Amino acid sequence: MSMNQVRITVLKTTFDEKLAQEYGVEGLKACPFLKEGQVFYADYAKPEGFCDEAWKAVYQYVFALAHGGAKSSAFYFDDWMKEPGIAIASCNDGLRPVILKIEATDMPAKLG
Repeated sequence: MSMNQVRITVLKTTFDEKLAQEYGVEGLKACPFLKEGQVFYADYAKPEGFCDEAWKAVYQYVFALAHGGAKSSAFYFDDWMKEPGIAIASCNDGLRPVILKIEATDMPAKLG
């Protein structure tokens, strides 16, 4: 089975000020690692410069789309997403989640 790269785009960084005041450390701000508009390409491995925690949250979508999940009607199409081959997910930081767009491409994976 062939594998393609998946494009990950940072759509939005968020910050819950109320929760951060109650639970976060002093001076906590929005995510310092990922910025709106950044684009990464992945296949089986975390892209260089991509946040470890965000990768843990989106890896299953990357894996599915890299392995042809975009062509499968079972991959959330028409149930969650209106276009096949796209997933919208967020990292698991409850105080400052980052919203990510994960989309299939036709670019072959760079294995090895």
